[in-house]
Amino acid sequence: MRALIIGCGGVASVAIRKCCQNSEVFSEIMIASRTKSKCDALKSRLEEIGTATKIATAEVNADDVSQLVALINEYNPQIVINLALPYQDLTIMDACLATGKHYLDTANYEPLDTAKFEYKWQWAYNERFAKAGLTAILGCGFDPGVTGVFSAYALKHHFDEIHYIDILDANGGDHGYPFATNFNPEINIREVTANGRYWQNGNWIETKPMEIKREYDFAQIGKKDMYLLYHEELESLAINIPGIKRIRFFMTFGQSYLTHLQCLQNVGMTAIEPIDFEGQKIVPLQFLKAVLPDPATLGPRTVGKTNIGCIFSGVKNGNPVNYYLYNVCDHQDCYKEVESQAISYTTGVPAMIGAMLLLNGTWQKPGVFNVEQFDPDPFMTALNKWGLPWHENFNPILVE
Repeated sequence: MRALIIGCGGVASVAIRKCCQNSEVFSEIMIASRTKSKCDALKSRLEEIGTATKIATAEVNADDVSQLVALINEYNPQIVINLALPYQDLTIMDACLATGKHYLDTANYEPLDTAKFEYKWQWAYNERFAKAGLTAILGCGFDPGVTGVFSAYALKHHFDEIHYIDILDANGGDHGYPFATNFNPEINIREVTANGRYWQNGNWIETKPMEIKREYDFAQIGKKDMYLLYHEELESLAINIPGIKRIRFFMTFGQSYLTHLQCLQNVGMTAIEPIDFEGQKIVPLQFLKAVLPDPATLGPRTVGKTNIGCIFSGVKNGNPVNYYLYNVCDHQDCYKEVESQAISYTTGVPAMIGAMLLLNGTWQKPGVFNVEQFDPDPFMTALNKWGLPWHENFNPILVE
């Protein structure tokens, strides 16, 4: 099978390497991004290590539908894997419709000029993909992605109804910098500085950024402070998991990160509105991104582990059930395998798995779908095989 992968950052690098490990499915790939030299460097590295996958590279502006259409028609892949920026989801989906190709991404669409992300823009493509007989899989990273698969798996095997879901994302890693983000700084900071939201009894409850804090004792990491954020999988799970009463998302942050972030906010460096600087327009957050460490360079210096998972509460055969499903990933183990830290690894591996299941027909049906709308079992089996083994706890400590 032939796949076109758009993007060449940290997540894309992991997904590309995992595709090359899985050359029986991904016999040919093309890496395309705005900076072709990055694609060429990764291609050279992979060929130096040795891979049976045939690799091509190309330059493309993913904001330009006509460029995307020309490249897709020229390469003629079976699937387009979008690992570029979430601002570019819609142009890439447009190009897939124009060329008759399946689509997969890891993060939902976000307008460039508004720190707001939701699925409505991409869900609106459902009828067009269905009529074209094409599959579009949305949010196939870890969170969103594996967290949705975990939810479908829990419902299928352990519950008649799930009433409560708490998604917990803990990073116990240390990269040694006073301040750095583990994935794209622009996307990370926009996400963290937005108001929090959670779903409860059919309504969205909005909170101030970092207003709700809890402590949790994470397996293989220990006790960490975590904060309630809004995350896109809450929106799809609220619709796709029947009987749900509340869904929340928590992420851990160290005090150093929060102190630096507050300082940057106070002086306007996290703003997304353009300002005049020496006769030209610049976006402060984009400038900040340029001076912060590149997340793709954090791998060799990051130590520690991540723990990401879901705590479910509901009923089975009339009895109350609590169930915790999670993955622990070691930063240094990831670097030894694919020269990346665990944040990129936990997103890149599921992207490869989702693309594989689409290509082999397991997750292929006409329309636009979130991952929890498919059979979770093949994905769960693949997680164990491809580097993200999962753990179960049938008596977890619940989040108050």
